[in-house]
Amino acid sequence: MKRAIITGANGFIGAALCKKLTISGWSVLGFIQTNENITPGHNIELISGFKLETSNIPKNSLINTQCLIHTAARVHVMQDSTVDPLHEFRKVNVEGTLRLAKQAAAAGVKRFILLSSVKVHGESSQIGQSFRESDQVVPESPYALSKYEAELGLMEIAKTTSMEVVIIRPPLVYGPGAKGNFRILLNWIQKGIPLPLGAINNRRSFVGIDNLVDFIITCLEHPKAANQIFFVSDGEDLSTTELLKRAAMAMGRPARLIPVPPVILQIGAKVLGKKEVAQRLLSSLQVDISKAQNLLGWTPPLSINEGLSRCAREI
Repeated sequence: MKRAIITGANGFIGAALCKKLTISGWSVLGFIQTNENITPGHNIELISGFKLETSNIPKNSLINTQCLIHTAARVHVMQDSTVDPLHEFRKVNVEGTLRLAKQAAAAGVKRFILLSSVKVHGESSQIGQSFRESDQVVPESPYALSKYEAELGLMEIAKTTSMEVVIIRPPLVYGPGAKGNFRILLNWIQKGIPLPLGAINNRRSFVGIDNLVDFIITCLEHPKAANQIFFVSDGEDLSTTELLKRAAMAMGRPARLIPVPPVILQIGAKVLGKKEVAQRLLSSLQVDISKAQNLLGWTPPLSINEGLSRCAREI
């Protein structure tokens, strides 16, 4: 039986990946910080106490492993109170990741997959100008910079060892169990709360958890995925307004969207100290998945409407 290791196995992405891999015939060893949010299933072994900054995985656990999927990370913090945020992000996302990768390479792990972020290219794109993997990298936050530095370090490890590396840069990931602003918006729609988001003409890429997991599994063994960087999405970009309309339709609820001009929203967000939230709602951020489609023959198995319908069933 093929064997994979997943860090962050009780996280939003990690838990979904564990479930799908075992269904697909893989044996999974999951490393987690605590025993919360996941119940061991068939062919899943969990080891708690995993620390991101030290990547404290026992060496013998890496033996006879085909692939290690690193989903664990210090994620973006909206109001970071640490004295030196970049240092904290580097300690976990760069040093911890590269320490883990070196251990994996020494143990003979064949492939290392890193869940990175579209944000290594910046916080926004021009409408109609989707980011490609070869485009200039402009990380604007400590989180994004730490992810990019981890990418660079992994590619160096791939050059000097026999372990292959795959880097995946997803946009916003949504699905059943998702938290953050996306879940908040769905809750407001469910409650029928009017939202001033009816006149936003941006374009953003999204990826449903089912599509992301399907793509990760494609990258586990596909020979052409070795040492490559990929964007992944649902293949259809939407404005924030259109996304909310479709989410409301999936939930069987009216979309109570008030057409407030974006410039007014920007001013209001600045006054309220919510500039970053406004940027995510008002700006564009598009990715081009043609490389994944052409090189790996991958297409998203679910449409964004189907993905939103899955979300609606848990609200």
